[in-house]
Amino acid sequence: MTFLQAMLLAVLQGVSELFPVSSLGHTVLLPALLRWGIDEGSDSFLAFVVVLHLGTALALIVFYRDDWVAIVRAFVATIVRGRIGDDPNERTAWLLVAGTVPVGVLGVLLESSVKKLFASPIPVSLFLFANGFIMLLGEWLRRRQHPSTTLRQAQGDTVAYRQLPELKGTDGVMVGFAQSLALLPGISRSGSAIVAGLLRDLRHEDAARYSFLLATPVILAASVLEFPKLFVPDAHGVLAQAVVGGVLAGLTAYASVAFLTRYFRHSDLSPFAWYCLAAGAVSFVLFATKVIA
Repeated sequence: MTFLQAMLLAVLQGVSELFPVSSLGHTVLLPALLRWGIDEGSDSFLAFVVVLHLGTALALIVFYRDDWVAIVRAFVATIVRGRIGDDPNERTAWLLVAGTVPVGVLGVLLESSVKKLFASPIPVSLFLFANGFIMLLGEWLRRRQHPSTTLRQAQGDTVAYRQLPELKGTDGVMVGFAQSLALLPGISRSGSAIVAGLLRDLRHEDAARYSFLLATPVILAASVLEFPKLFVPDAHGVLAQAVVGGVLAGLTAYASVAFLTRYFRHSDLSPFAWYCLAAGAVSFVLFATKVIA
């Protein structure tokens, strides 16, 4: 892997981890499409990816630093008190716990099976296509939940949605299970979690915020667990690339989440869904017909 290739993957990670287009899917497909010949199962490449994810997690922590301070304080308060009080941050803290458990359990159980897909661009292409379908389906189901939303808004009426702290623990578990779909390379963590949040009657903006907050401990924990890979002999040659790439991925991720928090105030998942459908379909055709071998 050249330095230029490493930096391109770092930018790709920073963008696609938070944009609902699947970072894992793009990390598998782009090198294959460009015929870089990278061994994505090697210890050195996995060590490089670990640092990129760490940079993304740190960017999310910095962006939501005020939220995280309030959430951690509220969480500790519930532990000391032995119950959840009226503070919205306390409910948000436990919703994050409820949403993190499913992906943690499934990640441990399915890790070895899922990793076999990383070097298989054809199934990844299909998962990326499915990711677009999931988002379009989610938006369609959302409109069925609020069929008169557009008319009511045009008339100046207020459309009632739930706030994040109003969700129940079962809602958090549901969003967590949806996020677990991202174990499959090509399925977006943020996309699936946002869809689940929309179906629990959150606004796009709140569903995206919950998704990004929920992604932070998952990405951080995965990075920490994989951190020993940085010290295997094969990884020494990519440490410099990993460090620079991690910083670049973090900066890109920060810019991405800043953009998306504004974007979802007035827009939906449809553009990302159509992109995933097109990219997945084109990639599948290219690999299935062996135009790119």
